[in-house]
Amino acid sequence: MIKKLLVVLAAMMFALSAAAATNLNGAGATFPYPIYSKWFSEYHNQHPDVEINYQSIGSGGGIRQLLAGTVDFGASDGPMTDAQLSEAKIKIYHLPTVLGAVVPAYNIPGFKGELKFTPAILAGIFLGRITAWNDAAIAKANPGVNLPNQAIVVVHRSDGSGTSFIWTDYLSKVSNDWRDSVGKGTSVKWPVGLGAKGNEGVAGMVRQMDGALGYLELIYALQNNIPYGPVQNASGQFVKASLESTTAAAASVTNMPADFRVSITNAPGKEAYPISSFTWLLVPAQWSDGNKKRVITDFLTWMLDSGQGMTQQLHYAPLPKAVAEKVRARIKEIR
Repeated sequence: MIKKLLVVLAAMMFALSAAAATNLNGAGATFPYPIYSKWFSEYHNQHPDVEINYQSIGSGGGIRQLLAGTVDFGASDGPMTDAQLSEAKIKIYHLPTVLGAVVPAYNIPGFKGELKFTPAILAGIFLGRITAWNDAAIAKANPGVNLPNQAIVVVHRSDGSGTSFIWTDYLSKVSNDWRDSVGKGTSVKWPVGLGAKGNEGVAGMVRQMDGALGYLELIYALQNNIPYGPVQNASGQFVKASLESTTAAAASVTNMPADFRVSITNAPGKEAYPISSFTWLLVPAQWSDGNKKRVITDFLTWMLDSGQGMTQQLHYAPLPKAVAEKVRARIKEIR
């Protein structure tokens, strides 16, 4: 009898625990997935009754799911457009979380050095005008470097991608030809190249294909041991992506827009890495579920207080203090 009672009590406690648990579901950008995965895991360890599930499906997919109401929050590296925001049934806040860098990652057989890239080289390659690694333009930027007569295999994202938005936003700023013929967006009509899904897919294809060049969020290049090169910035300096150079790019934002939708590609400053960006969580301003609202605001506050200290180990740059305080004020407006 006592055993049966204990079993019943245990079942009741389990049921109450399950009932008290809160699940939040999100989807979107692959760019910040490594840091988001760490944050959600650490937050769960500290709050066992909270489970935050995140699908790394690309910024475009995250925005679509958020607009469709199939997730609680989205994530994107490219801000939602005015048209997309107008589709939303409720107001959506863009909340910057970290800063990251997108790098030109390459696989050149027999070449072990570090290759420099000018804006003209990157635009020329992705427009299909520079087609071999021993092209004169590449050689000029890399004097004394012996490069093979190897075809360049361009690799780009096949899915709607905030990483693509950052890359094409940059190219649109440094190349009039790119701006006028292709433009910027999470999805564009690529002039040349092969598509792969997610930063993971691009990394895999670059590693596997001789002569490949693709664009990756920095952590994916580092984790996959794929070489990447310095890029000439707006001051004419060749700068390699790092925590310091990404932070230097963020310093160019002297007046953060009230809605946080800002671009820092091709930022001024000798130390600024030119293909840097904020990435955003897309969070509804109003929540019908009071418990979920409590959890999301608590998590976002924890992200500022504790999560920012975890960014550097995964090669993201933390939010500038002034931006973090503005985000803190915005979190308080979530209802």
